[in-house]
Amino acid sequence: MSQEDQSYVGQEMELTEHIGELRKRLLWTLFIFLLFFIGGFVFVKEIYSFFTRNLDFQLVVLSPGEIMWIYIMIASVIGITATIPFFCFQAWLFVRPGLTKKERNVTLMYIPAVFLLFIGGLSFGYFVIQEFIFSFLISLGEDMFANMFTAGKYFRFVLSTTLPFALFFEVPLIAMFLTSLGIIDPHKMRKVRKYAYFVLIILGTMLSPPDFLLQLLVAAPLIVLYEIAIIMSGVVYRRKVAENEQVPVE
Repeated sequence: MSQEDQSYVGQEMELTEHIGELRKRLLWTLFIFLLFFIGGFVFVKEIYSFFTRNLDFQLVVLSPGEIMWIYIMIASVIGITATIPFFCFQAWLFVRPGLTKKERNVTLMYIPAVFLLFIGGLSFGYFVIQEFIFSFLISLGEDMFANMFTAGKYFRFVLSTTLPFALFFEVPLIAMFLTSLGIIDPHKMRKVRKYAYFVLIILGTMLSPPDFLLQLLVAAPLIVLYEIAIIMSGVVYRRKVAENEQVPVE
């Protein structure tokens, strides 16, 4: 076998090993998700009671299928949220062989941060944004209509006003990571600030009713998160510059 053929076989074996490793990590992640999914399914009544505790009326369903949708939706949210740190750790284990010792320590710190920011975003979206918007909408029709919501539409409303903030809260961390890779830097983020604000305001209008104060309430934290992302990007960027200046030039 020629050297070229040996090199090709070696690359093919290495690719097969990587695919096998990735498959193993994904299967473990799926297993953990299923465990938490089942746990969410078991305690769905308690979770349902928590999310409907402030309602002074009972939600209704229009079909048996909607009951199953509620069960699956609640169990899925619990499963995804609880699996995030494990998934991040499995991703870190997959890329760890290609990282230096310093890079391993730095990237490992991102795992709890991802989970905590996700939970923080969910909490902010639910306890602040969702409750404020829901109370506002209910107050609009309290003297005109009797409140009767289907469980499916109520939980879709909760998800649509809560889940986006769980993702938006990851923006500062994403900015730090992309800065460490050299893809972005705080100077670029400041240059596109006005365009970013425009996009965030549009998102604020999409996530809230057509009321100016509510739209400001939603857009304001998004803008604050973008500014925090610039600051965190600057921290990583200055650290990279300082490290590069310490490296001797040959």
